[in-house]
Amino acid sequence: MRLLLVSDLHYSLQSFDWVVEVADDFDIVVMAGDHLELASLVDGRTQATVIRKYFDLIRAKTELLICSGNHDLDSKNEAGEGMAQWLLGRRNDGILSDGESMRIDDILFTACPWWDGPVSKAEIGQQLRKAADDRESRWIWIYHAPPSKSPIAWSGQRYFGDDALVHWIDEYQPDIVMCGHVHEAPYVANGSWVDRIGETWLFNTGHYLGSPPAHIIMDTDEQEAVWFSAAGTQHVSLKEELTRPIPNLQALPDWLKDGDPSPVPHQG
Repeated sequence: MRLLLVSDLHYSLQSFDWVVEVADDFDIVVMAGDHLELASLVDGRTQATVIRKYFDLIRAKTELLICSGNHDLDSKNEAGEGMAQWLLGRRNDGILSDGESMRIDDILFTACPWWDGPVSKAEIGQQLRKAADDRESRWIWIYHAPPSKSPIAWSGQRYFGDDALVHWIDEYQPDIVMCGHVHEAPYVANGSWVDRIGETWLFNTGHYLGSPPAHIIMDTDEQEAVWFSAAGTQHVSLKEELTRPIPNLQALPDWLKDGDPSPVPHQG
């Protein structure tokens, strides 16, 4: 399967337009949180209405898997913790979202919500325990915040990672975790778009102002991933050890040449 990962589009309609345009080139589109923008002059309810329409356009073309980020919270649970109520229940629309798992071919996908306190954090723990019972082969998590102390959580000044995620990765060893949240990580010294904890591969596209957005294209059969951004294009094989520094890619791999290559982003 060919998969597209984007994150942190922050109500950039130009970026959402691009995802809609290319969606049918992929078997799966993953959008790893922060669909909305807290600082926007457009109120959150209106943003959510618009983005739901984009989700429907993408889902009409391919499988769509999403999770919430910290910019997406629009409600409170009974404990007073923030939650993205507007993203719940999208499974009825054919979209995997917060708190849900689904199997596509031999891969189990699990979408975790942004947790805002002990209650919502415990709910993710329960979600992962339940999903682990259904795991048969490969397991991919969609989880907005990267794990703490990882290069994909490094802002250039400090780590903005999730300690709980490190614990859950150690416990369950998923094959892949797809993240976002820390915009600067791939572009600063000692940061990266990719990391590994044990046998688990970790990805964060990063974010910048420009179109197309930074994104990762992954082939789950070839077990390779290519990162496209304004800073360059890089490639890793999930069948090999991760070595650094990761060189810029000089030519697209054959499996990506077979399709429509992603346009090289430009910063703007």
